[in-house]
Amino acid sequence: MKIVFAGTPDFAAESLRAIAAAGFELVAVLTQPDKPQGRKGVLTPSPVKREALSLGIPVLQPTRLKEDFSALAAAGAELMVTCAYGQLLTQEVLDLFPLGVWNVHASLLPAYRGAAPIARALMDGAAKTGVTIMKTDIGMDTGDTFLREELAIEETDTCGSLTDKLAKLGAELIVTALKRIVAGEVALKKQGEGFACKKVARTQVDFSRSAEEVSALIRGLSPAPLAFGTAEGLTVNFYFAEALAHCGGEPFGTVLSAEPKTGLIVKCGTGAVRISQLQPAGGKIMRDVDFCNGRKLAKGQRFDQPVL
Repeated sequence: MKIVFAGTPDFAAESLRAIAAAGFELVAVLTQPDKPQGRKGVLTPSPVKREALSLGIPVLQPTRLKEDFSALAAAGAELMVTCAYGQLLTQEVLDLFPLGVWNVHASLLPAYRGAAPIARALMDGAAKTGVTIMKTDIGMDTGDTFLREELAIEETDTCGSLTDKLAKLGAELIVTALKRIVAGEVALKKQGEGFACKKVARTQVDFSRSAEEVSALIRGLSPAPLAFGTAEGLTVNFYFAEALAHCGGEPFGTVLSAEPKTGLIVKCGTGAVRISQLQPAGGKIMRDVDFCNGRKLAKGQRFDQPVL
């Protein structure tokens, strides 16, 4: 069975490695064009392209696949695996593969269709997420599901750590799926009603929310695009926050602690959060105890509210 793999970020590279290690015949890899990065705008290949080149697999990088899929057709593959590729597939592309196009999606479909399913699950305070292997149709993650496996979301998870866990889970699940497809052991299930999620963006924290909501927002946007706050003219990016109980009457957004021994604690609408990993504007990522040692903020100061 000849396979084409389509993907772009590190999350997808994990599945590509697993498929190759399992001995499947990969005839081509489809990924997004190289993009400029850094101040000098150096063209940089995607993680999937780097992995494909290390494995000796030919790489295809059409700017708009729906307008240029001749090279993909010429690969002669019977099946395609997609994983965070980044372009929608037309019916003409789906029809190239007699054994179907199978997607590795980082949610328990039909929940969290579309973009940023990992970040959104964290931001919503979900107790669990997982990976679904689905047979792709022309809808937005609406195809019939094949395999799925759940994963508990821990209070210590950020989008970064949860992405790593789900990447490994997805890699294991797609290999299992391919083996079953080869054996003819495929049973599909129609999706029920679900919802699509949008991309995430850098967001100013609204400390009028509960401590649990603020913690979930910060962890869901870490390590990118990040949540942030501004107090006394100082902008701080937040990388990790823990929800704490607090019953005091201080206004939300008030700094309750900014001491090296206790760290940075901020009052929320209900409860408080300890922001234990952060980055002052123009500075480096650091622990809150080190940040507080620099006396950049003081108890009683208050974070600004976002302008709505």
